[in-house]
Amino acid sequence: MAEINLFLIFLGSIFFDLLIGDPRFFIHPVQIIGFYIKKISDFLINNFGENKKVLFGGGFFVAITSIGISFSIGKLIELSYVQLRNNFFSGLLIFLGLSSCIATKELISSVKEIAELIEGKEINDQNNREIKEKVQRIVSRDVSSSSIEHLLRSSTESLTENSVDGIFGPLFWIFIGIVFMKFSIFLPGPLSLGFSYKAISTLDSMIGYKYDYFKYLGFFSAKIEDIFTFVPSRLVLITLPLVSTKVNQYISIIKKSYLDGKKYDSPNAGISEAIFAYISGVKLGGKSKYKKEIIEKPIINATGDICTGVKIKLICQLILRLQFLWIIIFFVLILFLSQV
Repeated sequence: MAEINLFLIFLGSIFFDLLIGDPRFFIHPVQIIGFYIKKISDFLINNFGENKKVLFGGGFFVAITSIGISFSIGKLIELSYVQLRNNFFSGLLIFLGLSSCIATKELISSVKEIAELIEGKEINDQNNREIKEKVQRIVSRDVSSSSIEHLLRSSTESLTENSVDGIFGPLFWIFIGIVFMKFSIFLPGPLSLGFSYKAISTLDSMIGYKYDYFKYLGFFSAKIEDIFTFVPSRLVLITLPLVSTKVNQYISIIKKSYLDGKKYDSPNAGISEAIFAYISGVKLGGKSKYKKEIIEKPIINATGDICTGVKIKLICQLILRLQFLWIIIFFVLILFLSQV
């Protein structure tokens, strides 16, 4: 019955994240793995920036070691918990570790704050700078010269893409780990897979770009992230309409979202952005500035409305509803498996 106990810990960690988020006194695992990735990446760029082969090899090394270390730490805690028969301290580490893998409160709060700043005040130079600073923290594009409309679109695109990386991807892999632990304690478990996925998404967000040194250094990180986010992004595609008012257009919306999402270079980001865009009725894509380069992303939901604070709040509600739907589905599946 280890899977039942682990699922209850998992359930508690989800609600802890929703209520508290990341405690300030707790060193977040992403901070540790991010420090490791940055140190090695900076060393490779500073010393071998012109050598593509070294950057490829170094990128492979930093990806494999980051994921391997994260997995191993999670696995050791899981083994301690099971072998010591539900040891309290190990259970607490799993609880806090799983909560750190999920970023619902942090993601939603940061984007809602931006929407409220834009809608709640008359925009002047001072709060315009404040808004841009807050948007810049959650996006990789350069928003220093962005209009309010573009800031809202940037925030919406970040919210819809990162909902998979920060919420539904971790939820999926943690659940898979719980299922694996039913069959053997030596298989990947919820914390080892949760930590591994968090390392993968951190790698992609830090070095998984397609310009300058990163197209070599971050090549493997980006590909690994594509593989591990493939299934969660498509599960979001087929389940999000179920918690919306457009469930009666289920097949049509999924088809349109999939076709629009496929236009993106990323096999996952476009699909997750598209399904949220069609459900909330907003238009996404268009020109964005990255470093000194202007990149035009494919248009998603061309007939949709411009992004607004109201639309952002609707998307936040959809994320919460979908998270609860997934919890219910996971609970039913765990109950079924416990009887097998």
